[in-house]
Amino acid sequence: MKKTAIVTGGSRGIGYAIAKRLGLDGFNIVIMDMNDPEAYQDHFDELKAEGIDFLYVRGNICSAEDRERLITQTVERFGGIHVLVNNAGVAPKVRADLLEMTEESFDRVVGINTKGNMFLTQAVARQMIEQPIEGRKRGTIINISSCSAVVSSTGRGEYCVSKAGVSMLTTLYADRLAREGILVNEVRPGVIATDMTATVQEKYNKMFEDGVFPIARWGLPEDIASAVSALAGDDFLYTTGNYIDVDGGFHIQRL
Repeated sequence: MKKTAIVTGGSRGIGYAIAKRLGLDGFNIVIMDMNDPEAYQDHFDELKAEGIDFLYVRGNICSAEDRERLITQTVERFGGIHVLVNNAGVAPKVRADLLEMTEESFDRVVGINTKGNMFLTQAVARQMIEQPIEGRKRGTIINISSCSAVVSSTGRGEYCVSKAGVSMLTTLYADRLAREGILVNEVRPGVIATDMTATVQEKYNKMFEDGVFPIARWGLPEDIASAVSALAGDDFLYTTGNYIDVDGGFHIQRL
């Protein structure tokens, strides 16, 4: 039976690269996003051209009703869920000093990036547990967090907090779900060329020039997709609760 992967925030950027890669790996693909699908028709046409069977579900991961609708429509269309990639996330609308950050911004960023992740994972895990084991594991959950889970950015503290929370969710769900045959791991992107980083290109270009990153280039969405592909397959069957830094070596501490 062909397996099915859900990718949240999969209509553009990192999410789209992941969706396309997993589709080429042989998965049915379900993309959940808040965007009007017509805005990304070129991406969907690309998936069709590659022969990838996919479903688009428009919804908000912060909505319990939308989360349940996502699961229902996925199971009705493809018969089950075997991979969940929690990719959907937002940055603060305004980068503000930690002492000026608003509760509204905190609630929005943490609500989507952390709370939405937690309860979608909960709902999908329940569905996975009801399914028989096919192959060498029952399911795979992959969280896309960020180097900001452990790196301080005082101009966007709410984002750092939200991603640190995602890292703890990786640990918690890995602990709880291992007994169910479900593996939970995490990918931590560094500076990736997406819409989210487009407004700070000059800052990061200078960091590359100054040698802050051992691999001195922008990361690409496809770099993240490659890591997700490896974790979604059957090559990592004896690791859970772990993470992969895909950050050009930025995590390396140097003197």
